[in-house]
Amino acid sequence: MSATLGALLRRIRPDWSLLVLERLDGLGLESSSGWNNAGTGHAGLCEFNYTPLTASGSIDVSGAIAVNEQFQLSRQLWARLAEEGTLGDPTGFIRPVPHYAFAHGAAGVAHLRLRHAALRGHPLFEGMELTTDPAVLARWLPLMFDGRSEREPVAVCRTRGGTDVDYGVLTRRLFAALAGDGADVRTGHEVRALRRDGRSWLLRVRDLHGARDHVVRAGFVFLGAGGGTLPLLQSAGVPETRGYGGFPISGRFLRAADPGLVARHHAKVYSHAEPGAPSLSVPHLDTRVVDGRAYLMFGPFAAFSPRFLKRGRLTDLPRSVHARNAGTLLGAARHHGDLVRYLVGQLTQTPGGRLRALRRFVPDARARDWELVTAGQRVQVVKRVNGRGSIAGFGTEVVTSSHGGLAPLLGASPGASASVAIMLDVLERAFPDDVRDWRPALRDLLPSYGVPLSQDPALLRDLTRRTGTALGLDHG
Repeated sequence: MSATLGALLRRIRPDWSLLVLERLDGLGLESSSGWNNAGTGHAGLCEFNYTPLTASGSIDVSGAIAVNEQFQLSRQLWARLAEEGTLGDPTGFIRPVPHYAFAHGAAGVAHLRLRHAALRGHPLFEGMELTTDPAVLARWLPLMFDGRSEREPVAVCRTRGGTDVDYGVLTRRLFAALAGDGADVRTGHEVRALRRDGRSWLLRVRDLHGARDHVVRAGFVFLGAGGGTLPLLQSAGVPETRGYGGFPISGRFLRAADPGLVARHHAKVYSHAEPGAPSLSVPHLDTRVVDGRAYLMFGPFAAFSPRFLKRGRLTDLPRSVHARNAGTLLGAARHHGDLVRYLVGQLTQTPGGRLRALRRFVPDARARDWELVTAGQRVQVVKRVNGRGSIAGFGTEVVTSSHGGLAPLLGASPGASASVAIMLDVLERAFPDDVRDWRPALRDLLPSYGVPLSQDPALLRDLTRRTGTALGLDHG
């Protein structure tokens, strides 16, 4: 997120001084790390939670269309920077990987058929293919269906235009480009507190190598610190977030590196959540390429840690609770009983239980081929909604301060895929008087900025071809 905002600001305000402060000794090591997210170019191609069933039994595809539009903006920025030679070889961070929606059981298959029927004619989702044919399934997904005998109906919907993204590599390349263009990028520097001082913000920064503090004055501050954002907002006393709380959830995955297994599954396959389970539990079996090596990952399995960052402190959660948000947190716990039950079930899940979950995808999976790894830490926003404490969705939330000059980012995934759209939202909300003057430069960088591609099929085709060529995405 921060790297993306820096790339946009460099285009529209090249005269501004940019300073990046990162607590760790490397960049892109928390939520952006290749092992701390699913690496999916989330575009609504295969995720059931973007196409929920309505009470009337129809299907709502607005979420899938919206997230696809967002991902198109990300593709455009990456492609433009790749064309200019500032990101190096793009195949080092993005690769073509087909996306599949996998349905099992009569209800799941019915949902998938509705999804396919509603999206296949949409310009953003051209080429979707649905099959229940065992021979086709085995050809598309041999690890999952070769020799498989089914006791329940299954169906798969394929979109060949999907991608796998190593956001850690992308983040480091974006920051390298910024540093080469004059930005000051400092690792090993932790922002300990911030406060308003007239028309500026003062940041107390600790140089973790020199063990000394210094003060930075800034006219505008973006807090893209993941789970570390909420404590900084609390230290600043930002009125808009005084009653906010955070609930951390860890993710774990089963990972396989055996070349024989990897060779039999070139796909990202998303299924649907089990009845009563929250959307964050949606199981998926993914091809992952991290730092140039291919793996398979299956999950997620939830875990709990009081840390707000993977490399955070055990005191993060208790220190975030105070008189203004304690009632909100307790209310959220009561209101989200299904989530609490899901987490308890996950915490008590045995290795055998995880293997059984995997075998719904890979019937002949062997425990010795898979290792359990801990992925990123996500902090869900907890606030008052309609008068009671609630987890405010499982996405990303931008907050702008009435004081001005401060834009914090709260929440969890799928932020990386939608990073450009979310940072455009930051610019529009933080600089409402300037955006009109910036629009020509933004449209030059992002041709579909302000233009829904779903309403301009000719522009969509042109951009798909151009960005695909620039990023080396030959989907065949």
